[in-house]
Amino acid sequence: MSIPWDVGCICCKRADLTPDKPAIIFEDQPVTYKELNERINRCAHLMREKGLKKGDRVAVVLLNCVEFIEAYFAAAKLGIIFVPLNWRMAPPELQYQINDCGARMLLFHDSHMAAVEAILDQIKVEKDKFIYLKSGNPGLPECPDWAADYHELVKGRPTVEPVPDEPIKMDDPLAIVYTSGTTGDPKGAVLSHEQTYYKIFQVSIYTGGQPDEVVVTNLPLFHSAGLFIVATPALAGGATLVMRRGFNPKEFLQDIQRYRGTVIFNLTTMWRMILLTGMLDHVDLSSVKTVVGGGERTEPKIFEELAKRGLHLQQGFGLTECSAMTVVPKEDINRKMGSIGKPGFFTEMWIEDAAGKKQPPGEIGEIVARGPTVMTCYWNMPEATAKTIVNGVLHTGDMGYMDEDGFFHIVDRAKDMYRSGGENVYPAEVEKVLTGYPKISNVAIIGVPDEKWGETGLALIVPRPGEKITEEEVREYLKGRISKFKQPTRIKFVDSLPVTSTMKVKKALLKEMFAQGKL
Repeated sequence: MSIPWDVGCICCKRADLTPDKPAIIFEDQPVTYKELNERINRCAHLMREKGLKKGDRVAVVLLNCVEFIEAYFAAAKLGIIFVPLNWRMAPPELQYQINDCGARMLLFHDSHMAAVEAILDQIKVEKDKFIYLKSGNPGLPECPDWAADYHELVKGRPTVEPVPDEPIKMDDPLAIVYTSGTTGDPKGAVLSHEQTYYKIFQVSIYTGGQPDEVVVTNLPLFHSAGLFIVATPALAGGATLVMRRGFNPKEFLQDIQRYRGTVIFNLTTMWRMILLTGMLDHVDLSSVKTVVGGGERTEPKIFEELAKRGLHLQQGFGLTECSAMTVVPKEDINRKMGSIGKPGFFTEMWIEDAAGKKQPPGEIGEIVARGPTVMTCYWNMPEATAKTIVNGVLHTGDMGYMDEDGFFHIVDRAKDMYRSGGENVYPAEVEKVLTGYPKISNVAIIGVPDEKWGETGLALIVPRPGEKITEEEVREYLKGRISKFKQPTRIKFVDSLPVTSTMKVKKALLKEMFAQGKL
């Protein structure tokens, strides 16, 4: 029998236990736990008065902000399913995800108003439930007549705890977080209240989470890592969360010094940008106890440069479907360079061959996992769920091996996926868009090394017979159709692509050709 409890309880408990402690310092403005819970409750009463009930979906297209946290916990208190959307997406991508989850309400920042307006007549959000927020960035449009201003709506609403229309249980859905797939169709991973609590426990064990921690991060909250691995555990533990609406490497370092940050979360791409500033030797980082990050392959130089300054980067591994699966213990960083670490307290992992047989140390196979942090399912996708979770075991699609000491190593990623600036990019999704261009006969995209982003896309395009295409028109075609970070940075026109007997492009061969300098 599922326990009647929810993630929203975190905030009212913290408001009772540590009411005057800063919960969040956002853009240098502190918000105490008592103030945060009151703001969350106002938001929850707004959702109730707008007719939202348990099981309904509320979507957000928001930069990092306190209001993002408010909407998340407000939804949790009412049993409403929270859907954070990647604000980097193009309008057609937003349209698909908003309609797929059946969102009844949409909160959006002024900086993304044009994207929402472009799909206004194609999405199912109810007309009185478009909610506008000012981002604080200058020169952006005011609230349009088809939306309502968030702060005007919550003004004067009750701060007392809201009562959900139905009891909420731990195995109820908390959130739907979309992850692209190798087929090109985004899938909504359904995460429950219970799974989220287990992630809190797991992360707390990794970081030694205590109420006196100051957590400094600029991971986007729409990501599984930003929301479920950083923000939720930090607030559950009574820490102070320092964040800004966007990432600036110099500002990030200054925040660590200014607020005496103790736990730092960052992506490898962010560390590359920080190292380029040359500021690491000019700020006081003596307060830092834990540095967790990764998100992509991290070159030894980054570990070494950070270690010189007393910052010992613990690389981890996880998926939207099961985040915070592993981390490298601090004492093993040098000894196990390149490893993704050992499974966490609430994760069991092993390697399987194609027949589903467990493999001994040193043998390469698929990384699989089970435990209470695994997602419930994919939203409205039973067949995809059945392929991914088999008898309670999550099949990650990542190939790797376990060494004799129980540390896991990745040797290849899920099918053709690559990581650009910490973002998953599935070539099939971009290829699907490009093949819609009348002049293109075929296209293949592979991830190739990039000094700044880790990896970026190389698009190999076969024009239709008799057609001439320029790189500029390809880039123009992609604008507004696919997120900028997914767009290939390199484009090469070729006469043909190597294919198998079943006419599938040989991506492995293309990668090999690139490595040999033949592309």
